[in-house]
Amino acid sequence: MRTIIVPAAFVCAALLSATAASTEIVVVVNPKNPASRMFSDQASQFFLGKSNMFVPLDQAEKSPIRAEFYQKLSGKDVSQVKAAWAKIIFTGKGVMPAELHSTAEVKKAIAADVNAIGYIEKSAVDDSVKVILTLP
Repeated sequence: MRTIIVPAAFVCAALLSATAASTEIVVVVNPKNPASRMFSDQASQFFLGKSNMFVPLDQAEKSPIRAEFYQKLSGKDVSQVKAAWAKIIFTGKGVMPAELHSTAEVKKAIAADVNAIGYIEKSAVDDSVKVILTLP
């Protein structure tokens, strides 16, 4: 049996790069929206079709932020979310969130609709949106 010795510096570098790959994601609304704070389970209701109090906006289906967002928010992958929405649409109980192709498009749509809710990278936050939830 062989023993493989891995230098500690290599292990630390690998752990740091895995952590750096994770993006801090925020859930945002229009600055005029009265909501000021939201918990993950509340936000998941809007993005998983269980409530229509807000108009959810999605990032592009193949975008890394979308996969990371749903994993962090609900523990579901994109295909599970899509399957859940298929059931909702089939029963006539809802309409899938609009799919936008960039963070800039999400911010623009939220700025134009006081009832919209979306998610973006924390680094992209500006005065056009208000953060109501941070997903580490």
